[in-house]
Amino acid sequence: DSRTVERKKYGRRKARRSPQFSKR
Repeated sequence: DSRTVERKKYGRRKARRSPQFSKR
């Protein structure tokens, strides 16, 4: 069965990990 899939957020490379962090 297809479970809840977190979609790829904008600014993230995957759904769950933190964004590619470049503050400066």
